Amino acid sequence: MGNQIISTAPARICLFGDHQDYLQLPIIACAIDRYITIKAQPNDKDILHVFKHDLNKDDVILFNESIKANEEDYLRLSLIVLSRYNCVPNVGYDVHISGNIPINSGLSSSSALTVAWVQFLVHTFGINETVSPMLIARLAYEIEVVEQNTSGGKMDQYSISLGHKIFMDTKTDAIHTYTNTLEGMIVGDSGEGKDTLGTLSHLKGDAWRAINQVKSKHPDFDIATINIQELEKLIPLVSEELQPTFEAAVLNYSITKKAEKAFLETKLDYNYIGDLMNQHHQLLRDNLLITTPKIDVMIDAALKAGAYGAKIVGSGKGGCIVALSSKANEDAIINAIKNAGAKDAFLVKESKGAHISIANE
Repeated sequence: MGNQIISTAPARICLFGDHQDYLQLPIIACAIDRYITIKAQPNDKDILHVFKHDLNKDDVILFNESIKANEEDYLRLSLIVLSRYNCVPNVGYDVHISGNIPINSGLSSSSALTVAWVQFLVHTFGINETVSPMLIARLAYEIEVVEQNTSGGKMDQYSISLGHKIFMDTKTDAIHTYTNTLEGMIVGDSGEGKDTLGTLSHLKGDAWRAINQVKSKHPDFDIATINIQELEKLIPLVSEELQPTFEAAVLNYSITKKAEKAFLETKLDYNYIGDLMNQHHQLLRDNLLITTPKIDVMIDAALKAGAYGAKIVGSGKGGCIVALSSKANEDAIINAIKNAGAKDAFLVKESKGAHISIANE
């Protein structure tokens, strides 16, 4: 038996910029210490035998035969895409996948799996490009979004691969990694599943329709250069049913830019960052309508228990919230979120990005 290869990728929280990356607007995201872990051992067969322990399922991939993939079959889709870069399996492995990221919860468990899987394949079988976290992120994005022509953005793959807190301009792929550490992040899991692709497709379509309505009157309009003072005169150019979506896009962009500056400070102003989170959440709740009654109750409970701020995480219509807490209030906020009906609530810390290691047998 050969050495065991261990590929690990963290979950992520979107702090600012939910429903902005598919508009090519910036995001601020943070990798957290919940993980998908892949442990792979050579098996002397021409197969990748994948054991999905959290789902009590296994899968056999015959890599010497033509590979076909169904929608969201990221394991096979990865092999199809990576083959174009000369990353092709030539040795069989038993692959054990496990993790402690709540599934379908807004913490990007699926992207963590894709990043960990791509990282394993590239490390094990090579590729015709220089391997880096940016490459792993780009390939994972190509697999999850480009290959399937879905509505997602780039935030998940890049924040997971790079780790810690990042500010990403999703139009240019320019990324800044913050050196300070955000403490006191509490995740509350509602236990309500999400329709990620459906929600993203609907809201992305509405946002671009609104933007194009403005562009029909002002062909040079670019939402990435808008001044917030222009909103009042531009709103009437948008059909009434799309005005809340357009307003959310503009105001959330402004909030993200304020947060970008706040995170550049050596000493973080938690009250200010929490207030920005609250403003962001209110737009997600009232304009984009992506919360649920349970999520709303959990948010209110966290704030009443002393959170600096709280917001829904991810595409919405279920999933998780994140609350920002002082050290003194952490237990009270966790208990308040649980008592509000959450499936679970727990403290998380910033994490480094995806990484690989070898365990000697």
